[in-house]
Amino acid sequence: MPGKRINPRLPKVHRAYAVDEAARLLGVHKNTIWTWVKSGLPTIDKSRPALMLGSDLREWLSQRRKAAKQPCPPGTIYCMKCRQPRAPALGLAEYTTCNAISGDLSALCEICETVMHRRTCLADLSKVLPGLDVLIREGPSSLREQPNPSPNCDKQKDD
Repeated sequence: MPGKRINPRLPKVHRAYAVDEAARLLGVHKNTIWTWVKSGLPTIDKSRPALMLGSDLREWLSQRRKAAKQPCPPGTIYCMKCRQPRAPALGLAEYTTCNAISGDLSALCEICETVMHRRTCLADLSKVLPGLDVLIREGPSSLREQPNPSPNCDKQKDD
């Protein structure tokens, strides 16, 4: 199971951090910071205690997050089980509207048959899944839009 997302904007740009300070700031263990140093996080010098500039730490975390992103090409949705962008099984997908502009796109993965989800806007639907059959459904209506609200009310008093 992958760890939590680390906010790359937490380190202050004009500050230097020791390993334990950076670990406390980012909410990770000191050994995680040492692993990052071994994998390329720049330090000020090679002596101990290891210090790193906040600007370097911020930039390194941003690049690390950017490298981990895996954009989905047209015709695919990201499958959380396979951890890959996959095409919908049988070329079918279902779009459920949430509001006038956007909605949720659901489809089965062609490999593992897990339900995949993607948030998209109705106007971009033909760009996201070109050439596939998309069933468009209305989302559940909210209680506020009910023409006949429930007559049960706790505030009514018996006379």
